[in-house]
Amino acid sequence: MKSETAPAPRGRPRGFDPDAALDRAMHVFWAKGYEGASLSDLTQAMRINRPSLYAAFGNKEQLFRKVLDRYMNGPLAYFGKALGAVKARDVVEQIFLGAANMPSDPRTPAGCLVVQGALACGDAAGSVRKEIGARRAAAKAALRRRLQRAKREGDLPSNADPAELSHYVMTVLHGMAVQGADGASPDQLRRVAQVALRAWPKR
Repeated sequence: MKSETAPAPRGRPRGFDPDAALDRAMHVFWAKGYEGASLSDLTQAMRINRPSLYAAFGNKEQLFRKVLDRYMNGPLAYFGKALGAVKARDVVEQIFLGAANMPSDPRTPAGCLVVQGALACGDAAGSVRKEIGARRAAAKAALRRRLQRAKREGDLPSNADPAELSHYVMTVLHGMAVQGADGASPDQLRRVAQVALRAWPKR
């Protein structure tokens, strides 16, 4: 005769939506930067307590890395989509206009999480600063590769330097993010984009 044993108890189900909690954490980091966002700020916005935060997302740094992933695949997804444009100039125009349109969403903080997070990181958050730098470097490298392809295809003049052009684009992009954080409107940022595009090399 088999002895009946009670099934092992399952883990206690989470009483919150992890995706929604990550979105709320993203907005806190976006508005306050990494060091400016306290654990109290985060738990209050995420509507969870500290044990739940640690259990679901790890410590503050691990949470920030998850937020960065969500940001890159969400609000910043326009960058990756722009790389698929047929012409190099269209790639850059779409990147600039994507950045210019970000302040038009009233549900999100102004500026760019990657730029704001880096500016608000002190020496104590060195690993976070390196992580943000690595994300920026990866985006710049992806743009450089796209422009190298454009040059091979004859879409850029022979004397164009994809490395210099990608540096130029990222510099303008970061400047637009700072201006957006300072309250620049989408129209003002679009005008910045138009001026920046005038410097684009012509074949």
